[in-house]
Amino acid sequence: MPGTSADNDAWIRRKNNVVNRYGHSSFHVGTDFRARGKSFDSDARLDPDLYAAHGGAFPINIRGVGVIGTITVSGLPQAEDHDFVVRQIRAFLSGQG
Repeated sequence: MPGTSADNDAWIRRKNNVVNRYGHSSFHVGTDFRARGKSFDSDARLDPDLYAAHGGAFPINIRGVGVIGTITVSGLPQAEDHDFVVRQIRAFLSGQG
């Protein structure tokens, strides 16, 4: 899309890796580390070139099956990426998406 670059693809891949490893949204994981006074980049002991605990990636979880994928955006500040996905999921679940 206009205004995006290959960097956004890398962010998406890194955020998805966090969701797939932890089973929670990338924003949740980053917020949890900060709430515990930790830095995800250093305290998770994962390669920061492969993992980014920044907002914008959510697990797609099927009851009785588990996580089957992610829904992810990149390009806005992390809280806005997170909020955008939340709004889209809510719209979809309410039948408006």
